[in-house]
Amino acid sequence: RFNWQNIRLVLILFVMVFLFSFSSHRNDKRAIKSITISFFGGDENLFITHEMVNNLLKQNLGGTLTIKKEEVDLKSLETALNNHKMIEKCEIFSTIDGSLNTNIKQKTPIVRYVSGNTMYYLDNKGINIPLSENFSARVPIVMGNFDDENKDNYVLLFNEIYKDDFLKKNITGIKILPSGSVILTNRNYDYKIIFGKPVYVEKKLKNYKAFFHHAVKDTLIKNYKEVNVMFTEQVVCKK
Repeated sequence: RFNWQNIRLVLILFVMVFLFSFSSHRNDKRAIKSITISFFGGDENLFITHEMVNNLLKQNLGGTLTIKKEEVDLKSLETALNNHKMIEKCEIFSTIDGSLNTNIKQKTPIVRYVSGNTMYYLDNKGINIPLSENFSARVPIVMGNFDDENKDNYVLLFNEIYKDDFLKKNITGIKILPSGSVILTNRNYDYKIIFGKPVYVEKKLKNYKAFFHHAVKDTLIKNYKEVNVMFTEQVVCKK
């Protein structure tokens, strides 16, 4: 006796596998019809434009966007875009209707480094980001030289300034002296902030914030020429 129930299940399974294989084969044979590019955080303040990304994709697809889905190496495309100096991370996937979707997260500049004719941004890891003709970030300007051995200490200082809403708006310049000491400039007043070497960074910045919030209530703050936070236990002001 045949077990018709089992036979029916086998037939159904066979049909499902056949249909899946058939649809997958047809899907792979479809050509890429369109490209959708989106940026994490929206389309404002873009260092790299939709057109630039479109050109990068086209370049890495052999110079054409009319290509079958089965011929598209998504992993290779992601690697190519992730190697771009303005892109932190990208995700690429294709849809059934033949659309190639690209989601991009830009690198975030935290300072702009200027030395003679050399100018570039630094991100939170201290990696160089080229300037963009499309958008200019409003971040502190760094001048002076620092070697790779001590770079992490300076990047820590840059990050602490960028992460703090008050400091991000207040500090406009960071000058690194040949001795390695740092002088900060602020947006609202003419005094220099003598920071010293980039050590005890969080403590020094905390002291400066406490000084500012107290001193801004006093009209004498306009007369200060220097605010010295080198000493972690006190702030020394000079008129």
